[in-house]
Amino acid sequence: MDKVQVAILISGKGTNMAALIYAAKQDDCPYEVALVASNNPKAEGLKLAEAEGIVTFAHSNKGMDRTAHDALMHAAILESDAEYVVLAGYMRILSEEFICKWRDKILNIHPSLLPKYKGLGTFQKALDAGDSHAGCSVHIVTPELDDGPVLTQTEVAIMDGDTPEALARRVQFAEHQLYPKTLVKYVTREQDPAWILKQVRTRALALPETYEKESFGAPGFRVGTEKTGKYFAYFSRDHFERKGVALFVKTTGHDEQAALLDADPDLYYSPKFYGASGWIAVRLDTGDTDWEHISDWLAKSWRIVAPKRFVKLQDIADEF
Repeated sequence: MDKVQVAILISGKGTNMAALIYAAKQDDCPYEVALVASNNPKAEGLKLAEAEGIVTFAHSNKGMDRTAHDALMHAAILESDAEYVVLAGYMRILSEEFICKWRDKILNIHPSLLPKYKGLGTFQKALDAGDSHAGCSVHIVTPELDDGPVLTQTEVAIMDGDTPEALARRVQFAEHQLYPKTLVKYVTREQDPAWILKQVRTRALALPETYEKESFGAPGFRVGTEKTGKYFAYFSRDHFERKGVALFVKTTGHDEQAALLDADPDLYYSPKFYGASGWIAVRLDTGDTDWEHISDWLAKSWRIVAPKRFVKLQDIADEF
């Protein structure tokens, strides 16, 4: 499988950048660094990246509108074919427009145990508060500063007589170990059956009058009552001779099923036993699942099997 391409944004020495670069040198690392970019052309980390044979890009943000500068960075990232953006000491707040373009594709590491101590001065804040531990957090970047969902954290004990500088040095050790491991897990999450099931479950159970019920040892999703409910989706892992993870959903009939199989045989297949009843399997282990497409399929399948009164109520709700 091709390695995931990552762009790293820095503003200074790039110590976390270095940790990410060296981790990527391992043969089993699923990502590689396609670009190191900076808003500071004099950033020391750029020299290290160049020495390691990595493409670099730098453009000062001084005198530039935030949106205009972010557009330059965005263009450079696209040119590198990067699929993810990783902030490693990038000392500039990104515009909401930029973040939305890379929604769920930007990670940042912050030197505190979020949600504690957002922004700057985290070590002094932890010392002033008398905390027993400081630490670092890797989180998904959202428009709100240091407010995105936290993926992982490492606690670092605060010692008697600690200064902000001494504490910062120990936290940095933790950062260099935590960031590469978290990035590896994040960029491969769409091959993790447990993560995939969680995405399916969230979307299926968001539909009206639905519940989960196991079917032949696999998760299934039904609409209606316990006695009269019908399955509108199944989560499949290694279905008979077909290895992999997929979602089984109901089509309108064999004509639609055949059209889907003909149009995109890499995404769809006819599941054994289920296919004869008009079900289609949508692969979920390609690594680039379109989850809006999956949501649409779940809603469509739900409508096909749901009692008419549920569908009418949903149609009324959709109007509002």
